[in-house]
Amino acid sequence: MAKKFEHEIEVRGHLIDSLILTKIFDIIMDLNGEFQVQAFTVGKRKKDESYAKLLIQGKSQVHLNQILESVYREGATSKIQHAVAIKPAPKDMVMPDDFYSTTNNHTEIFYKAKWVRVENMMMDKCVVVKANRAFCTPIRQVKKGNMIVVGEQGIRVTPPERPREGVNLFQFMGSGSSSERPTQHIARKVAQDIYKTKKQGGKIVLVGGPAIVHTGASDSIASLIKLGFIDAVLAGNALAVHDIEYSTLGTSLGMNVRDGTLAVRGHRNHMQAINSVFKAGSIPKMVEKKILTKGIMYECVKNNIPFVLAGSLRDDGPLPDVITDMTAAQRKYKEILKDAKMVIMIATMLHSIATGNMLPADVKVVVVDINQPTVTKLMDRGTWQALGIVTDVGAFLPLVTQEIQKITK
Repeated sequence: MAKKFEHEIEVRGHLIDSLILTKIFDIIMDLNGEFQVQAFTVGKRKKDESYAKLLIQGKSQVHLNQILESVYREGATSKIQHAVAIKPAPKDMVMPDDFYSTTNNHTEIFYKAKWVRVENMMMDKCVVVKANRAFCTPIRQVKKGNMIVVGEQGIRVTPPERPREGVNLFQFMGSGSSSERPTQHIARKVAQDIYKTKKQGGKIVLVGGPAIVHTGASDSIASLIKLGFIDAVLAGNALAVHDIEYSTLGTSLGMNVRDGTLAVRGHRNHMQAINSVFKAGSIPKMVEKKILTKGIMYECVKNNIPFVLAGSLRDDGPLPDVITDMTAAQRKYKEILKDAKMVIMIATMLHSIATGNMLPADVKVVVVDINQPTVTKLMDRGTWQALGIVTDVGAFLPLVTQEIQKITK
């Protein structure tokens, strides 16, 4: 008789309405494994958790381990709990070969006979254990001798669950992205969610690209900042350059934003904007000298809203306020994103994906872009909790601002 390779797992939570159990079944079947449901208790009320115990079978120990590693990442844990395994980093910025690579879901490790929450949760990092605490840590911050979690045992991942309260934007929309939904209704839902987040004291971060300015939506973003609904701005050189170009010269990419006509000698306007910032010394100094009197960057400075501009290879200038050291820019982005409750990403693939990699899965993420592949690529790279809205930001953002202004009257 052939030897059976099997292992008992259990999973708790809102297993049905959050589709946790369905995902575990799908994984086992997709990996050609077998399972038996040995126990299943369904919560009787909407806030009650459910419980399931499964026996998983594989064709070999290696095959079984592959299945177990995958289901553990969806919230399952071993029926027989083993302590987490840790190994020292062999040198600075080098992890042990079998290091555990994190997801952006809430994670705990079973260390010294108790569950320890992993702090600063992000995807694609390692877990460093220090003095009975565990930290999600980027590879560049790993130091020789750091004790790093290896393997998959002794790790508990908890996927976000469907909210217990009434229907909000994210329940209304569901997952995925589409351009075939009523824009006015979605704008109202986004506005309500922004308002509710702020009313509850939540931190809202905007990640923006230059298309905000090109499409004529910069006045809307500036209004949201002025009204107190944006707590920080993350962007690159381009958003700041074109916002300042529009605010001082009325153009973006050399086109008159108001009527879309080509400006005389407009091709040099973005360079003129860059030059004016260098002449003043910085964006805050430009505001202080009353050279810059409106726009997104102006409202950030006037309302003490922190902004981080991360540079890239293609930047013109870049502006003196742009951080050109990528690791330094990463650190500043992470500082700004700490304790964020909602992140709104608008028309920037590069900075949206970078930001998504730094967020735990329970942070609400709204992505707005005219290009559907930009929206889906963000979700495909791991920020699966993102709500994708495929639409023209120039038409959509003014609607959101108008709805917020109605709510606040």
